[in-house]
Amino acid sequence: MESILLQARKTCPFLHINSASALKQLAKNKTSGLLVKANQCPVMGAAIQNRSMHHTASVREQQHEAKPFQYEDYYQQMLDKKRNDKSYRYFNNINRLAKKFPKAHLARPADEVTVWCANDYLGMGASPILAEEMKKTLDRYGAGAGGTRNIAGNADLHLQLETELADLHHTEGALVFSSCMVANDATLSTLGSKLPNCVFFSDELNHASMIQGIRNSRAEKHIFRHNDFEHLEQLLQSVDYNRPKVIAFESVYSMCGSVAPIHKFVELAKKYNAITFLDEVHAVGIYGPRGGGVAEHLDFDLNARKPYRGNGSIMDEIDIYTGTLGKTFGVIGGYAAGSARFIDMIRSYAPGFIFTTSLPPVIASGAKTCINYLKHSNVERRMQQLNARAVKSRLGELGIPVVPNPSHIVPVLLGDAASAKVASDELLNKYDIYVQAINFPTVPVGHERLRISPTPGHTPAMIEHLVDSLDEIWNRHGFKRVADFEAEGGRCNVGEKGFPEIKPLWTDEQLNYTLSIEETQQKVSSAL
Repeated sequence: MESILLQARKTCPFLHINSASALKQLAKNKTSGLLVKANQCPVMGAAIQNRSMHHTASVREQQHEAKPFQYEDYYQQMLDKKRNDKSYRYFNNINRLAKKFPKAHLARPADEVTVWCANDYLGMGASPILAEEMKKTLDRYGAGAGGTRNIAGNADLHLQLETELADLHHTEGALVFSSCMVANDATLSTLGSKLPNCVFFSDELNHASMIQGIRNSRAEKHIFRHNDFEHLEQLLQSVDYNRPKVIAFESVYSMCGSVAPIHKFVELAKKYNAITFLDEVHAVGIYGPRGGGVAEHLDFDLNARKPYRGNGSIMDEIDIYTGTLGKTFGVIGGYAAGSARFIDMIRSYAPGFIFTTSLPPVIASGAKTCINYLKHSNVERRMQQLNARAVKSRLGELGIPVVPNPSHIVPVLLGDAASAKVASDELLNKYDIYVQAINFPTVPVGHERLRISPTPGHTPAMIEHLVDSLDEIWNRHGFKRVADFEAEGGRCNVGEKGFPEIKPLWTDEQLNYTLSIEETQQKVSSAL
């Protein structure tokens, strides 16, 4: 190195005037080092620039030689993967008929089918009670909201709706969102990011909206086995008592129909200094004397007599509720309910609320009307529960496997995606019955099913046609019945030896069995 430097000094004035130690120091300096000095030199600067140009050209040549990323081919690969594992989703063209609910027509209006899988659990989306009120609102206020709640989109109807929701859940306040997907995501992500050092404890079967909200918060999380309060306690014990903690769960799980042990979860929250987050999406409007959900239903008589906060029911112990306006309440939207300070914090910090156009006044009007109506009418709830019992009973008589649960959901187990698709297609194409197949990722692989949701509008004749059609399909294809699952040791609690009998959440007394099915149906028909 020294000999090379001596030779270079004879031709380079810069090297001639600098010692070896000075050059070493320059080499260590990135801002004013040798490379900077070399670029300033008329000889070396030109040489470096020439070399850089050749290097850049070489890199470009290599890039052009490599095959460009094929975006469309990649999309096709992902779709092929879905089709190959039978989890690709096909959307049927279903057009619900308001005056014939639960009837709908397909692409051709002449092709009518009976819908057996809608989340409009009480048929209120087709109710003239809602339609008439919404028509009046549309004529007066127009179609859209005009902006976010902060900018021109905060109408009196939004405030009335939130008051109605707070009253429904016995809370101090409520906040309306564009959907419950947004409500859950915005509420949980805001909670987790704002509560210092927060920890979530989430049921393994929680809805994707809750999972997304927890993930977006970037807070620590622990997943407990479905409805397993003992496992939840073990996880709670592993976390500092003084850290903020949120126990997140649903009341009714829509794919299996199971119901959360709310009392147990509340006890654990109190014991370990946590708050509870209860998603009542598949329960509001359906359970409780006023449709407040499972939490209201657990103290049925008390809440029927004293429908307000502070009555001593379990409702007082739930910190946060979320729910939807898009299922039993017949329209679209979601909400959170809780203390006044909690609601104001979410209102002030949640991007999913702040930066979203508010619900159109016509939607707020319909939701408010429906909630208020169902607070005073049990007719629809009774008929829905009676029909759910009838469907489960008839399928049970034939050994068609229904995942046992105490709710209104009727999950018919197939056990693989291909069979579920065949059953769904044949119901539609051969029997004019629409029931969507449910597969992964909505349910685990091997738990594929048909999800049936009876409504007050389904008649005894419709029930018999559904049951007979399913029996014919099971016979034709040799699909597994309860005995087959039992021989395998059981699956999804179907055919499991020693599995306890599950009683419906609605008791006979609550359903008021002095009313015959025919009388109840007449009342439903007149109400709808």
